[in-house]
Amino acid sequence: MRKLTKISAIAGVITLGLGLAACTGGGNGGGGGNGAGGDGNTLTVWAWDPAFNVYAMEEAAKVYQEENPDFELNVVETPWEDLQTKLTTLAQSGQTDELPDIFLMQNNAFQKNVINYPELFTDITDSGVDFSEFPDAVVNYSTVDGVHYGVPFDNGTAVMALRTDVLEEAGYTVDDFTDITWDEYITLGTDVLEKTGMPLLSGQAQSVDLVTMILQSTGSSLFDDEGNPSIAGNEALLEAIDVYTRLVDAGILVQVNSWDEYIGSFVNSNVAGTTQGVWILGSVQTAEDQSGLWQVTNFPRLEGVGDATNYTANGGSSWAISSNANVELAADFLASTFAGSTEFYDTILPAAGALANWTPAGESDVYAEPQEFFGGQPVYQQVVEYATNVPSVNTGAYFYEGRDAVGAAITNIMNGADPEAELENAQAAVEFAMN
Repeated sequence: MRKLTKISAIAGVITLGLGLAACTGGGNGGGGGNGAGGDGNTLTVWAWDPAFNVYAMEEAAKVYQEENPDFELNVVETPWEDLQTKLTTLAQSGQTDELPDIFLMQNNAFQKNVINYPELFTDITDSGVDFSEFPDAVVNYSTVDGVHYGVPFDNGTAVMALRTDVLEEAGYTVDDFTDITWDEYITLGTDVLEKTGMPLLSGQAQSVDLVTMILQSTGSSLFDDEGNPSIAGNEALLEAIDVYTRLVDAGILVQVNSWDEYIGSFVNSNVAGTTQGVWILGSVQTAEDQSGLWQVTNFPRLEGVGDATNYTANGGSSWAISSNANVELAADFLASTFAGSTEFYDTILPAAGALANWTPAGESDVYAEPQEFFGGQPVYQQVVEYATNVPSVNTGAYFYEGRDAVGAAITNIMNGADPEAELENAQAAVEFAMN
C-alpha cells in the first residue's frame, strides 16, 4: 500500500441533517486545496445503506489507517434519492464547494450525471487505480469518452439461486440448470412446477430487471454505442420480452406487486428460486431455516441472438471523487482499499455480504471458503469468476428513462398489444425525454 501524509482517528458516521446545509459534511467546506474535510487529513463521504456501503467505508478507513494512522473519515449517510437531488441542486446552483470528497453513485446513473454535470467530477484515469483489475463491463459504467470517473464497488453480477430440495423432488440437481438456454430453463421449470407445484421465479409486475439482464447477456442494450436509444426493432429485446412472457404464461414466474412481496416469495418458500444480481443472496440467507437447501449457478442464455452468454449483471455502484475533493488523498485512499486490499474485502464479505468487483479479491482464502447456506459451494469465488465473463454494454445516460418506457411496453404487450409497435412507442418516449 502506498503511503501519503500520515493522518488520524476513527471513522465516524454523521447522521444526515435536513436541508442543503448538511451537504458540507459537518460544516467544513472546501478551500485551500484541502477538500470537503477542511484539512489535509480528512475525507468526507456521502453514501447510503448503513449496513452495507457505510459499513464498507468505515472498514476501508480502518485498513487505510494501518499505513496512515492519522487518517480521518466522516461518512454522511445519504439515501440515493437525496444524494441525486443534492448533486443536481449543487450543479445547477454552482455550489460545488459544498460537495464531499467522495460520493457513491449507482452504476446505471453514472454516465448521465457525468454528461449532464461534468463540473461535479474529477478525472481519475491517472489516479493510481489499476482499472484492468476490474471487469470491463463494470468499469464502463463510470467511463465517459475514455475517461475514468469512478472506482467500482459492489458487485452486480447475476446469479441463479435454486432450492436443491425442490429440484431433488422433481428429479433434478443444480447441474441440470448450469450452462443452459432459456428454452431449456422453461422446459425444466415447467416439469418442476408440474411435479412439485412450485414455480422457480418471482418478480415485481412491470419490473424490467429480468428483461434487461437477458438483454445484457447477449451483449445488447437499450442504447447503442453512441448512447442513442436502440429499442425499436431490437431483436434481442424482442426475444427477451418473449422469454419473459412465456415464463409468466407457463406459471414458472409469479408476478407480485412490491419488492417486499418479491423477497417474501422465496423466503417464505412460495417459489423455488430467484435470478438476480448477487446482492440478492443477502436476502435469501435471511431464511435461516433454509440453510443448506440453496445452491447457485450461472444465468440461462438466449441462444441464437447476438453473442449469447450465460453471464449478465444487475445493479452495483461505484465511488466518485468530486471536484471539491482533496484529490490526492481521496485517490490514494480508494486505490489502497477498494482497488488494492484483499484484507479489506475479506473483512466486509462475511459481515455484510459485500462482494468485490476487484478481481484479485476472488483469489483469497475467504472467497474460496465453502458456504454452508449454499450447500458447501464456494459461492463468492464463483461469482467473481462469473463477473469476468459479463458482456460489456453501453447502458446509456438515459437508462432509467429507457427502463421505464420498456416496462410500460411490456405491460401492454402482455395485455395483447403488438410487440414491435410498443417498442417503437417506447423508443419515441425515450427520444422525447432526451430532447
